[in-house]
Amino acid sequence: MAAPDFYNPPLSSYPSPLTGYEGLPPLSDDKNEDGKSLKNPEAKERSPAYDAFVDPLDRGRRGGFDVHIYYFQANPGQTEYARALHGRIRREFPELRIYRFWDRPIGPHPVAMFEVNLFTPAQFGAFIPWLAIWRGPLSALVHPNTTDGGGDADPVREIAVERRNHSQRAMWLGERLPLDFSIFDKMAQNAAGAAAGAGGVSGNDQKAAILDSIGS
Repeated sequence: MAAPDFYNPPLSSYPSPLTGYEGLPPLSDDKNEDGKSLKNPEAKERSPAYDAFVDPLDRGRRGGFDVHIYYFQANPGQTEYARALHGRIRREFPELRIYRFWDRPIGPHPVAMFEVNLFTPAQFGAFIPWLAIWRGPLSALVHPNTTDGGGDADPVREIAVERRNHSQRAMWLGERLPLDFSIFDKMAQNAAGAAAGAGGVSGNDQKAAILDSIGS
């Protein structure tokens, strides 16, 4: 059974960004005193995105964002810098969840890396700007964790959404590295076979396999 098409509707449909802002007066083209930036209308209240991650970002155990910080394991200079950065993050940001220092590629990640989880907008707002400066020669993948997958009821969709979170929804600091997405495709095919009664593994096992294989 073929894997689902990850890049076309309904998995990759996009709601209008104007949802909840329909029927408002047109925005003006008036400029601020700098003569360049636009004057914005006064908001009745500040965006709730300052205080909590928006749906469907995960506000539970996984956290809303994973940060994968890569280094070329055959490069002694990058290895030394990455180890130092890993230790610095553990000391300066002990409230974050920080994983082991991998010395080899794992899952879809093409080179060695370590992972940091972010749970709140405040953590994201503090850590990502800090990392933009302190990542040095290293690249970092910042990808969301979302709750819009199918869960145990639809493990194929669950895997497809994981793939999308690592690709379309991802952000990069530094040079972008090509991930190996075939691992998601193989998992989706296995889950599709299981759903069709053709063997494979359960939805729970599939979800655990996703997290293990991507380094979480």
